[in-house]
Amino acid sequence: MILSMLLIFIVGYILIAFEHKIKIDKAAIALLMCGTIWTIFSLLGIDPNIKSELVEHLGDTCEILVFLIGAMTIVNIIDSYDGFSIITKFITIRNKRKLLWLLSFLTFFMSATLDNMTTAIIMIVLINRLIKDDQERWMYAGIVIIAANSGGAWSPIGDVTTIMLWMRGNVTALPLVQNLLLPCLVSMIIPTLLATRVIKNEDIVYSDEDNAENITTPLKYRKRILLIGVISLLFVPVFKSITHLPPYMGMMISLGLMWIASEGIYDKKRALEGVIKNRITKVLKNVDLSTILFFLGILMSVAALQTAGILNSVSIFLDKNIHEVFSITGIIGVLSSVVDNVPLVAACMGMYPTATPEMVSAAASPEYTQAFVQDGMFWHLLTYCAGVGGSIMIIGSAAGVVTMGLENINFGWYLKNISLLAFIGYVSGMLVIFLEHTIVGI
Repeated sequence: MILSMLLIFIVGYILIAFEHKIKIDKAAIALLMCGTIWTIFSLLGIDPNIKSELVEHLGDTCEILVFLIGAMTIVNIIDSYDGFSIITKFITIRNKRKLLWLLSFLTFFMSATLDNMTTAIIMIVLINRLIKDDQERWMYAGIVIIAANSGGAWSPIGDVTTIMLWMRGNVTALPLVQNLLLPCLVSMIIPTLLATRVIKNEDIVYSDEDNAENITTPLKYRKRILLIGVISLLFVPVFKSITHLPPYMGMMISLGLMWIASEGIYDKKRALEGVIKNRITKVLKNVDLSTILFFLGILMSVAALQTAGILNSVSIFLDKNIHEVFSITGIIGVLSSVVDNVPLVAACMGMYPTATPEMVSAAASPEYTQAFVQDGMFWHLLTYCAGVGGSIMIIGSAAGVVTMGLENINFGWYLKNISLLAFIGYVSGMLVIFLEHTIVGI
């Protein structure tokens, strides 16, 4: 059973990667993969609670999908009112390589205070307004994904897995920042440096459609819709931190408020034909449903592997056969680019309790056990690897998933053009952690 599920998952991933070669939409492959894996698990498995577990995982997956639909709708309504044109006017850098560096650093530090998904949404829309060539814009988007994940890993509130480890007491805020800021910065800088070799060293050339005279929405309404939209997006992480409710609930509130506000603007100016072009009811019809269904299929496929115990088995195998924290966390980081990093980190938290001084002194390998104390090497490495490793594949992180939805980036294109850059940055950051640990003694 386990072998069959893994084989279908691997074959499905390969077909998704070669979507444009085989001319079959990735959503169809993901849905078929999901249904087949769960069917095999149901027919050949011995889990009596499979139906309740399926419903539970579907609920978790739908949380992400509802969040994505809300976020994409808010972003699209701002764009339909030409709201982002106000921000792009403040970006005075016109050289494409310098712009790449600016966006990379902005994303890195923004994602440390916001969640990396919200940061990616804002930056991707800005890039869309500035860069018109698809291939070039996707390169910028790939660096944004890397910068968002790297920026989220060193802050206790920057990433879901980091929040999990921080809330459970495996890591604390100040040591986390001290140990991971430099490695995360390196994991962002090196891919950006490599990407500048691909980006042309020239100024951005605007087309006629970018000129101010083609923007029909009055300035005061552009400012209003932009302000409401940005506040709506920023409200989500604040709402989560205050209420401890899932982010999708805050996104539902934000979308409702945005809907009411945009309807008010539309009603006031609807007599002026051509001034207000879109209402949310029209924008909702343009949401890319195939992308949403793709996420449904891929996330539920991973959930089946988790329910079958495959992910937990991988963690146990790594511990028994490798027994070295850099290798274990390094492999977990690579795995997190393929499967959801949340269940991987949750499995590690369940396998490895936070070690006490008594546990260290009584252990057969005190140096190894020392890595599992609060703020120990293992927990900082796990925080880094689970966050930064998600950049290696576009579906390995929330930032990658939402970017894929907004930009329709091809899975195979990302694998060919961005994955190696992300992997080099990932390994470089781990090398910095190793040097900090062995030479500096952090």
